[in-house]
Amino acid sequence: MPSKQSLSTAPQILNFTGSASLRHRLVQATLTGKPIKITSIRSTSLTPGLLPHEISFLRLLDSLTNGGIFQISETGTTLLYKPGLIGHTPSPNSATSSASRIIRHDISAESSTRGVTYFLEPTCILAPFSKSPFHVVFSGPGCVTSATQADYSVDTFRTAILPLYAHFNIIAKLECRITKRSCSPGGGGEVSLTFGHQIRLPPTLHLRNPGRVKRIRGVSYTIGVSAGNNQRMIHAAREVLNQFINDIYIYSEVVARAPGAEGDKRGTPGFGMSLVATSSTDCLYSADWGSGSDVIMTPEEIGRGCALRLLEEIAKGGCVQRIGARTVVSLMMMGSEDVGRVVLGKGIFEEDFVGHLRDWRSFGCGEALVKEWTGSEGLAGGGMGGMDEGQLISLGVVGKGVGNVGRKVA
Repeated sequence: MPSKQSLSTAPQILNFTGSASLRHRLVQATLTGKPIKITSIRSTSLTPGLLPHEISFLRLLDSLTNGGIFQISETGTTLLYKPGLIGHTPSPNSATSSASRIIRHDISAESSTRGVTYFLEPTCILAPFSKSPFHVVFSGPGCVTSATQADYSVDTFRTAILPLYAHFNIIAKLECRITKRSCSPGGGGEVSLTFGHQIRLPPTLHLRNPGRVKRIRGVSYTIGVSAGNNQRMIHAAREVLNQFINDIYIYSEVVARAPGAEGDKRGTPGFGMSLVATSSTDCLYSADWGSGSDVIMTPEEIGRGCALRLLEEIAKGGCVQRIGARTVVSLMMMGSEDVGRVVLGKGIFEEDFVGHLRDWRSFGCGEALVKEWTGSEGLAGGGMGGMDEGQLISLGVVGKGVGNVGRKVA
């Protein structure tokens, strides 16, 4: 029978309800080492319980951690998760070390409604706090590298999300490579992620100067269709962006044959574009758009639409765009016991993001202070961008010094 002391020190299970933010709550539980129980997961839906892409994420989380426990009810509407230590270990019969082991995650065809960035983003949030480097290869009939209705493309992740880690001095051995492109809803792509920079504690972040946009880079791609579509997309995008800035370069990539989900079967052809704008203070704004099966669009519509989406992101202002805000906040929460500050656009503070901040408080991490930004730096000067002060919010985050537990005992 366990002693009273061991019972008192046992971690308390945190209870959550519903499927909202399920992926991020699992990441928060893994980072803090606190068990969670999520109930009423789509209990009133015609298809109750966990969806295929959520089951696939649980399998990935099990591969990235050691000692974690997952308990799912028969209906799939209740999940109990007791996190283990972040970092994979090789099998007893493996001759390779844990540092060189490659984790291969196969994404089923039922999960093709979500892009592969659904798995890439949380993997990179966990990677700096791992005992060993991560080398993960995502593939399978449900691996979609282009933008989907709910997720951004791998090109945007590679050029706009990974560079955010440089603000926390995480810069070494980071690489995300698309070895096989694919479009929704076909899948069949392949992405290789290498994350080899582990740290003890992220430094305190002070990012309050959005600056002015000084250059725009991007990539247009065609998969299984005419290569001329690339030039049509680039020309349409430049017609919009050349009115604001001259330093624009958009790469062109042509894939002659769409990857098949099974053997040599021809996959889904398509095309798309990803654009990233960089400011004078290295703040990033991105947008992407790809062809889909729901609405038939011309290359000119894709190029012009992607450029207008980029201008919309720049107009929202702030130092971090919406798709990167949760990554930055997660690293700030895990950082040193100090107050970090970052300036964000008002449009970021939607219900999901505010709920994300409240979840961090539930896990016992730092407080978040939100107030209007009254600074004037970054609002003057040449170039493109800039917002009125009333449209920007200063987010202060108090770190708890949780850091990398595995690296502490290594």
